[in-house]
Amino acid sequence: MENKSIGKQILVYGTLAVMLVFALFPLYWMLNTSFKSQGEIYNLTPTFWPKAFGWEAYDKLISEKGFLGNVKNSLLVSLSVSLFSISISMFAAYAISKLHFKGRNLISRGILYAYLMPRAVLFIPLYMLVSAIGASNSVYGLMLIYPTITIPYATWMLISYFKSIPVEIEEAAMIDGCSRARTLRSIIFPLAAPGLAATFIFSFTLCWSEYLYALVVVTKSADKTITLGLSEMIVGDVFAWGPLMGGSIIASIPVIVMYLFTSKFMVSGMTVGGVK
Repeated sequence: MENKSIGKQILVYGTLAVMLVFALFPLYWMLNTSFKSQGEIYNLTPTFWPKAFGWEAYDKLISEKGFLGNVKNSLLVSLSVSLFSISISMFAAYAISKLHFKGRNLISRGILYAYLMPRAVLFIPLYMLVSAIGASNSVYGLMLIYPTITIPYATWMLISYFKSIPVEIEEAAMIDGCSRARTLRSIIFPLAAPGLAATFIFSFTLCWSEYLYALVVVTKSADKTITLGLSEMIVGDVFAWGPLMGGSIIASIPVIVMYLFTSKFMVSGMTVGGVK
């Protein structure tokens, strides 16, 4: 029996190791390519390790392409939109999941339909809107447009999470004299911290990787986001593989750091045992 158990563990961990290699290999190849020279990149025989480490790709990104400005614009837009979306969506999701009022199911379905609406249908009227108010060709136009993506998504996700919080906890707090506002601030939202953190990360990622709206709204180089900055490195059939891979590595760092710092909140079972 012990031999079977050891053999099963070896099989499981071996399978996980193989899957991990497949999952991380694209990231490794991006990093590997970013340090290669242009001649080595186009060599017919691929090398799994640069023959000579070079920083030409990153130097070109910073000095010629102005990629750090694209990163700054994306950070500004993604953080501001994500924080605004969470602050709106958590109250909307709580109302839909916990309060009983007429039209609640209709509003819930409407939020889902708004999220499922194709972006290709919306970008023309949204562009007309930001142009009419003078916010086109700037990051502020994106700040007005992106909540149409993130708020429906965040609200729909948080509705399910708030429904998982036992109503008895809220009732017990109100019996002890807490108002609804204090119950939300002191009990419901702290218990919903894992869901809020996860929804914030995915909302941030939606804004961070968005391309279509940014392409339509922003044409000024100083206000372009990372997706536009990366796309400009592809001219016709010529690919600047070194800067393109280096820019992709830089673009992935904020998301990875955010996942690392918020992973402690993304736990389950925080309400288990809360109701006696």
